[in-house]
Amino acid sequence: MNARFKPNNSSKVGETTIDSAEIDKFSAMAAEWWDPFGKFKPLHKFNPVRLAYIRDAACAHFGLDGHDNKPLSGLRLLDIGCGGGLIAEPMARLGASVTAIDASEANIKTALAHAEPSDLEIDYRCTSAEDLLAADEGPFDIVLNMEVVEHVADVELFLRTTAELVGPDGLLVMATINRTLKALALAKIGAEYVLRWLPAGTHDPRKFVKPAEATAALSRAGMTITEDAGVSYNPLMDRWSISTDTDVNYMLTAVKDAHTA
Repeated sequence: MNARFKPNNSSKVGETTIDSAEIDKFSAMAAEWWDPFGKFKPLHKFNPVRLAYIRDAACAHFGLDGHDNKPLSGLRLLDIGCGGGLIAEPMARLGASVTAIDASEANIKTALAHAEPSDLEIDYRCTSAEDLLAADEGPFDIVLNMEVVEHVADVELFLRTTAELVGPDGLLVMATINRTLKALALAKIGAEYVLRWLPAGTHDPRKFVKPAEATAALSRAGMTITEDAGVSYNPLMDRWSISTDTDVNYMLTAVKDAHTA
């Protein structure tokens, strides 16, 4: 079975989370998603940490065996802002039924081309979270928005929409960058201009989101935060790891409140 591509056929009338400038920026780099030494090199180094975090969070929440070959079998997973498929493919290999969406058609085509030879069944769609919700395609057992919220046009709408796509007793996993002076120094100035890990202009620090802001928005959308964790970089070991320091990169998990499910 192969990965599939579904174009966006919805009307996009009304509110939107899409920031066209951000979409254009990432579309221009779409061909490099799977190059571990290219513009997305930091994500390739960061990816094992976030994949393990998602797997462990899902197994803990749903009572699954993380040592199983396909522990996420039977779960419906949505990857929002999937880019070239760096998370969607591993999630499919872990057994999840994956729908992966991105507002950039170039990103979706790159993801589709990479998944095709692996015979992975991934439902790739060029669409937005709000259009997917409007099409009544949910709910999902697991909803991921990883390094996406800092690129959207309306954070409140985006987090509310992602929450509405989570099904009863479902799980949401989010990763983003904190809005602190430390994050400005490391994630923006250091990563883009000093170390040149990322192209200049990749991030707008004014769009970084504080954990308290994300928590409040998700709470208003009927979600309860169950865990938060920092992700820190060790330059001596050239390695990312889970930490208690949320000043720069952080991840969190949230579950759907029973009365809103």
